[in-house]
Amino acid sequence: MIQMQVQGIALDPVTNMPVVVLKGIETDEVLSIWIGTFEANAIAMKLENVEMPRPMTHDLIKNLLENLNAKVEYIHINDLQSSTYYAEIVLNVNGQKVPIDSRPSDAINVAIRCNAPIFVSPHVIENAKADKNLDIDVDDLKEWLESIKPEDFKKEEI
Repeated sequence: MIQMQVQGIALDPVTNMPVVVLKGIETDEVLSIWIGTFEANAIAMKLENVEMPRPMTHDLIKNLLENLNAKVEYIHINDLQSSTYYAEIVLNVNGQKVPIDSRPSDAINVAIRCNAPIFVSPHVIENAKADKNLDIDVDDLKEWLESIKPEDFKKEEI
């Protein structure tokens, strides 16, 4: 498994959908996963240290785990099928490892709140590179990431 960290959240300029960008800690591997707006907002808020007056869903999950004496050991993005990523949150409950099926965006949200490592299977990265739909120019991605601001994720009032 390759350990990665959240590099940032960006908006796909073509689809206007949020993308979470993971970068290898000891490698130059980059993995971009298209995610939902709410999940992207939750990641961005945590990365920007925005405190909410009441717990949001991923904060609630963290609080539940802590109060039940369960610890998030790590999250694992373990598969990519038909452009859909799969993940699990691996808990330590009374010394037993308990894998919990999860969407990657939710697993990442839990990991960053619990200070848990994020791992990706090598075959997932290879499959993502081979996926014709994920044809991203690395220089364009870097420029795009540098230009994104937290305000880009705020919804306009209608």
